[in-house]
Amino acid sequence: MRIAVLGAAGRMGQALTRTLAETPGCTVAGGLEAEGSPAIGQDIGTLAGLDPLGVAITDDALHLFAHADGVLDFTSPAATVAFAGLAAQARIVHVIGTTGFSEDDLIKLEAAARHAVIVKAGNMSMGVNLLAALTARVAATLGPEFDIEILEMHHRHKRDAPSGTSLMLGAAAAKGREVSLAEHSVRTRDGETGPRRTGDIGFAALRGGDVVGEHRVIFAGRERIELAHIASDRGIFARGAVTAALWGRGKSPGLYSMADVLGLQVLGL
Repeated sequence: MRIAVLGAAGRMGQALTRTLAETPGCTVAGGLEAEGSPAIGQDIGTLAGLDPLGVAITDDALHLFAHADGVLDFTSPAATVAFAGLAAQARIVHVIGTTGFSEDDLIKLEAAARHAVIVKAGNMSMGVNLLAALTARVAATLGPEFDIEILEMHHRHKRDAPSGTSLMLGAAAAKGREVSLAEHSVRTRDGETGPRRTGDIGFAALRGGDVVGEHRVIFAGRERIELAHIASDRGIFARGAVTAALWGRGKSPGLYSMADVLGLQVLGL
């Protein structure tokens, strides 16, 4: 499968290139960077710390999409929405690990998924997706006397908060409770906030250093249950993304999640 990397010069882009190069059944079809990037023209393998792959990074998205079977995209919401339109035109697999989308962005991605196979997840890790499934199960089992709090920490360069993974875990908790996350989400607490409302799902975000990603879901009542995931290597996200691309080849157009890729829906988790 010919797979291209979008945002190839970034840390995640380089991790994706390394994973693609070592995965049987995959070929690094190309790498994309924004116009004016100093990475344009460089060998994508060399940039990722590998031997040269004979593939130069380009800024020509249209040409890249026309010669790939799939693309891996951990860029920015605006760029990802534009790329989804190109994936729809090319009828290829578009794996999205980008976070921070607006409601309007999501509507556009759903429209693109009528013609492309789009696999979108707040986190591509197998462990995190299992954590989300367990979060939904625990939330459904425990009563409202258990307060739900989601705590995360990421490196100092992360731009959005809460993280896409935190929101994914919050959505799983809300699904388990059969409530709307939008109506029960508490993103900030500052000053005189009053007592905690029953049924709220709280979020807290920490930023610092080079932390790859840590997430914890806390169910606090007369006893406390905590579910946690700690990532120490970006390679886990890259492996999940490549797995998603391979899974998506030959599928009917649609908007899929990592739960579909991992078969968690079938298991009822």
